[in-house]
Amino acid sequence: METMVEDLEEFWSSKRVLITGHNGFKGSWLSLILKKFKADVYGISLLPETKPNLNELLKKEQKLEIKEFLIDIRNFHELSSKVKEICPDIIFHLAAQPLVIKSYKNPLETWETNVLGTLNLLESLKTIKKNCSVVIITTDKVYKNLNIHCGYREDDELGGYDPYSASKAACELAVSSWRDSFCGSNNQRNNFLKISTARSGNVIGGGDWSEDRIVPDTIKAFKAKIPVALRNPNYTRPWQHVLDPLSGYLKLAKENYISNSPFCEAFNFGPKIESNTTVNGLVEEIIKYWPGTISKIVETESLHESELLHLQIDKSYKLLNWRPKWGFEKSVEHATNWYKKFYDGKTAYECTIDDINNFFGI
Repeated sequence: METMVEDLEEFWSSKRVLITGHNGFKGSWLSLILKKFKADVYGISLLPETKPNLNELLKKEQKLEIKEFLIDIRNFHELSSKVKEICPDIIFHLAAQPLVIKSYKNPLETWETNVLGTLNLLESLKTIKKNCSVVIITTDKVYKNLNIHCGYREDDELGGYDPYSASKAACELAVSSWRDSFCGSNNQRNNFLKISTARSGNVIGGGDWSEDRIVPDTIKAFKAKIPVALRNPNYTRPWQHVLDPLSGYLKLAKENYISNSPFCEAFNFGPKIESNTTVNGLVEEIIKYWPGTISKIVETESLHESELLHLQIDKSYKLLNWRPKWGFEKSVEHATNWYKKFYDGKTAYECTIDDINNFFGI
């Protein structure tokens, strides 16, 4: 009987995998996982916005060798030319403007990147003439949020108050429309493409230095020995370690690639319900591993954010046999200890591969 690792290596070995947004937080982790399982990885992205940046650190340490190209996904001609050249077997589309607060400051860029950029990618796939599995990553914020405790399922109404959430909901509609219009066996359709969307919860993990995210903000404050100021400390989110949704993306991409009846639909990849915790609760858990204090002064930017958010994951469990592996406490422990080990002198590769090996039982 094959182990999980043997099964992963058997499928992913030598697969041509394209990751858009490969130098982002999730893209960097996904790139390293796929290289671990011997995939032939290609990356398309802009220059990284954060310093440090996990992808750049892994490359500097000579632990992540992928073929990467600096391309703005809003540039259709440049993007389509490169996709045709790569001719991928699997695509993970993570390139996006992913921050709620930034979407208020740059709404047009957010809409152009998240909607038109995705459509540019899909249009570039019309000439693909071989089996190609595509996973478009959106967000748990695509649902019309009613601030209720009931979790959202894939067939619930889409919506979005802020530009980020609305653009991702629009992206889901655009993907669905494009798939219905251009995938299949009719004259204008491509029967080789299997396209799904993935909606995951609020991911945490080491190597994230993005602005306005609670874990990087907390680590930065505690490292500087100052209190962390919380925005909306009583708001609840479905926290999960980055490796959990990534394992779901891998499974969805594989099932669509090998199946005669692919799951060309939307799938939620969220944590178990007990991982739904307030922002304050998350920081209190971090303090168990990295002592610090919480400021009583709460940032009060008058920007709307949802108070409650929770995903139902029945569909992924039943159709994909996927379930989250690490609970809230273990996720926070691994995320916090990644930064502790890194700032104590371990390389980014050592910190990241330790978690990957632990998660996949290597």
